[in-house]
Amino acid sequence: MKRVLAALLLFAGPVNAQVSSTAAPVANSSGSVTNQAVQVTPSATFNSVINGVSCQGATLTINPFLSSTTGWSDPYERYYNEPVYDTIDLVGGGFDPEGNPIPDGRPDNPGSVLFHKPVRTGQKTNFSINGGITAQISIPLDRSHIRTCRRAAEKQVELMEASLADKRLNYEIARLRNCADLMKEGVIFHPSSPYSSICADVVLVNPPGVLPPHTHSIPTSSTTAETSDAAKPTQQQPSSPASP
Repeated sequence: MKRVLAALLLFAGPVNAQVSSTAAPVANSSGSVTNQAVQVTPSATFNSVINGVSCQGATLTINPFLSSTTGWSDPYERYYNEPVYDTIDLVGGGFDPEGNPIPDGRPDNPGSVLFHKPVRTGQKTNFSINGGITAQISIPLDRSHIRTCRRAAEKQVELMEASLADKRLNYEIARLRNCADLMKEGVIFHPSSPYSSICADVVLVNPPGVLPPHTHSIPTSSTTAETSDAAKPTQQQPSSPASP
């Protein structure tokens, strides 16, 4: 504890400062600086969402910008009148041996304004236009997660394509069945109807194993009758017994 108090007293003791009487000139300058900045904030805007699966890859953001600034002084004065005082010193210091007045180093008419001189103020309106392009590249660090997300997105696309194909198959089969039933009933679209193309590619054929209704003509002629008579068997006469 004593050491701590001694250290505090050491730092809190009086300090002897050396004072220099050398005069140092000081130069002051004034000016104005305008700082402009363009901020690019990274965000997850560029996401690919497929059926609930959201994936984000490397993105490149390019932002062109154009900015302008205007500065002026108010009130605006291009010139101001600066008074020119009378600094003539001819008398006040007595007279020389010849009787002429001698100046005493002070103006004879202090504060007397001879005339006003116009002085340009230099005020002006400052206008500037700044343009440029900012670019930012965002690369996700977890590459394995991005690959897994992309595989999941590809599977979702395959599932949607399979679902679409299934719905397309159901639609085509229903169209085929309805068109065939209407054709069997003798009902079809008129060729000039805008809906005739619905059943344009449907062909009604005979199902396998079913004999369609049909007719055959049986020819009749004399040649056919003679052929049928010749095909009949002839009757043989009984032969007489042989003599001994």
